[in-house]
Amino acid sequence: MNVQVYTLNAFAKGEQGGNPAGIVLNADSMSTEEMQQVARIVGFSETAFVEKSQYADFKVRYFTPNDEVDLCGHATIATFYLMMSRKWISTGTYTLETKAGILEVAVKEDGSVFLAQALPQFYEELDRQTVADSLRISPNELFSDLPIQIVSTGLRDILIPVRSMDVLEQIYPDFDQIKDISKKYNVIGYHLFTLDTPTDAIARCRNFAPLYDIPEESATGTSNGALTCYLYKHGKITSAQAAQLIFEQGYTMNSPSEIRANLSVNEAGNIMKIEVGGTASNIQVREVKI
Repeated sequence: MNVQVYTLNAFAKGEQGGNPAGIVLNADSMSTEEMQQVARIVGFSETAFVEKSQYADFKVRYFTPNDEVDLCGHATIATFYLMMSRKWISTGTYTLETKAGILEVAVKEDGSVFLAQALPQFYEELDRQTVADSLRISPNELFSDLPIQIVSTGLRDILIPVRSMDVLEQIYPDFDQIKDISKKYNVIGYHLFTLDTPTDAIARCRNFAPLYDIPEESATGTSNGALTCYLYKHGKITSAQAAQLIFEQGYTMNSPSEIRANLSVNEAGNIMKIEVGGTASNIQVREVKI
């Protein structure tokens, strides 16, 4: 069986960088095992499979090389960018069925795609020494004004504030420890960030998910959606700032990425909507034999 797989880079900063995703546009006839096999052969952090939906405009399933996950931000951006470029869809708002629920995707006139994620859920805070040990750094190299906390806007991640960009870029983690901690807390992985940035980005980030065979990922939409909500909750951004945020990621991987986020709050200051988006580039197609 030959499967046509599109590949493209989501959240690319210009024509370079971004996070590669695989996309299969007509996956209705494929079994779960076949999807997993394709994702393993493609080898990207996620491959998305588009199906018809009884409940939304589209249904998408997401597979890492070794497992299915409920949602993937960068693969969603890539999927809708590809469908727009192939004239399957035009500008507008679409509904998307995922294992994380029915979500909204907005395709903008400038070619950017924004995914509305689930409203944030804030969970426990973790011990600083334990996390620092797994990153092979001192607890003093973590940012003391913010907690290490599990947050989800569809996927649970451990958000970890780092004191400076120098510290962030020099981290070489203990992936076995990260796997154990990820299992213990039922999370996808670690999302590290620093507010010490040389640009107009609110944060520079790194993401480690070795439990899902992703040592490091160059752009993560769901993690930065969770981070946006976390920064708002802990008073690091205002409601006015939250409307147009930029996150940078992938620089240590030579894959510079730019993730944009929009946070909407009501008059009482409660989060009403979180969207994460960007563009994609470098569309290619390949045949995968399974």
